[in-house]
Amino acid sequence: MSTTGKIAVSTAAIATAGAIFAYMGGATQANAGLYKNNAAIKKTEASNQWNYFQSKSTKQALAEFARDTATDDGRRQGWQVKVTRYEQEKTEIQAAAKKLEDEASRWDAQSETQMHQHHRWAQATTVLQVSIALAAIALLTRKKWLERAMYGVAVAGVAIGALAALHI
Repeated sequence: MSTTGKIAVSTAAIATAGAIFAYMGGATQANAGLYKNNAAIKKTEASNQWNYFQSKSTKQALAEFARDTATDDGRRQGWQVKVTRYEQEKTEIQAAAKKLEDEASRWDAQSETQMHQHHRWAQATTVLQVSIALAAIALLTRKKWLERAMYGVAVAGVAIGALAALHI
């Protein structure tokens, strides 16, 4: 096969790898967006829980005030029951809020991982595009050093793609 034929076949192979890398880059970017959205939803749910916690704290404080200012023991005990109930409810709400915050943190971490992988795929795609441009110039100028550069840059692009596939 002639040099021109080798470069043409190599260019087709490089373009195919580049298309696959571009697809993977888009997929990881979409995943990162979805994960970030899930994190935002969990953060909102956690905020709602903390607001609910605050409302229970306010009710508890009012019940404590009413208990402390009540003049008879019957009313005092009634308010104490409410104080105890609000304290228990707050504990449950606080646990739910912390759980939601933890879920949000996990979604954020997954989003960051996907964005890192997306950047690797984008880098690999870009390097392969440079390789294809070098192939075109090598075909036009028939410079051997450009042909070697094209192959070297293509190998670098595939190596970066391998890093993306390995989540490195």
